[in-house]
Formats: sequence, C-alpha cells, structure tokens
Amino acid sequence: MPVIVQTLFINAPIEVCFDFSRSIEIHMASTSQTRERAVRGRTSGLIEKGETVTWEATHFGIRQQLTAVISEYERPYRFVDEMVSGAFKRFKHEHRFESRDGGTLMTDIFDYTSPLGLLGRVADVLFLRSYMERFLMQRNECIKLHAEKHRAQ
Repeated sequence: MPVIVQTLFINAPIEVCFDFSRSIEIHMASTSQTRERAVRGRTSGLIEKGETVTWEATHFGIRQQLTAVISEYERPYRFVDEMVSGAFKRFKHEHRFESRDGGTLMTDIFDYTSPLGLLGRVADVLFLRSYMERFLMQRNECIKLHAEKHRAQ
C-alpha cells in the first residue's frame, strides 16, 4: 500500500488553489498526455461533495475508465476523492490547502493499493509508484500555473 505525499507552494490565495484543484477542465488540461477526459458524472466545472466523475484515459497503452467520488469536503482546506471503480484495487486521494506566506501550501496524499496482489506490489516497486508521482506532480504544476496566472490578472 504505497502512500505518495507531495507538497507544492503556490503564490495564490487558498480559495483559488482549492477551486482550481476541483476543476474538471484544469484536470483534463493537466493530463493531456493520457488524453484524460470526463465522460460521466460531473464532466465540467467544479466537483462538489458527493459527486462522482468518471475519467477515461490511456495509461500504459491501455484505454481505461476510473470513477471517483468526493467523499470528504471542507472548503477551502481539504477534500478527498476515492475510487469507486477502476484499475486500482483502491485509492484515497486527500488534497490539503494551507494559507502560508501570502500564498498556499498544497499537499497531496495519495494512498493506493494496486490490483493483482504480489504482481501489483512488484509493479509498484518497478514503475507504478514513480509513474503516479510524475502524474500527480504534473497535475499540481498545472494547478500552480493556472492559479498564479489568475492571481496576476
């Protein structure tokens, strides 16, 4: 059960960072390399507590779908999305936001279990964990870019 923790300082208000992290459009922009798109549930705008979104994307050459629900929500400090169905055995992705030094410290905690038992654990060590770390950082850098650009306007 790997847990990935990433932090990123964003020079923008906490409310902006929180909302941009919930944006379906910004998520799709940040995952263009996998052609990820929302196909069911909330497919545009800002996802809210109790809502689901089904993402369709290509990972490792395989087209797949993953449905997540916003299970916890405390604006503008924290929200959690959890997998309902998809390729993982399970995941819980916690997004935390803290006002700091005139900006926002954004922290992601991605706790997951790969499918396929021992084979999945081997995949974690060989490539999956590092793949997910890059995937999350790319998403977070996109949020940072949009939030800081928004602040400059």
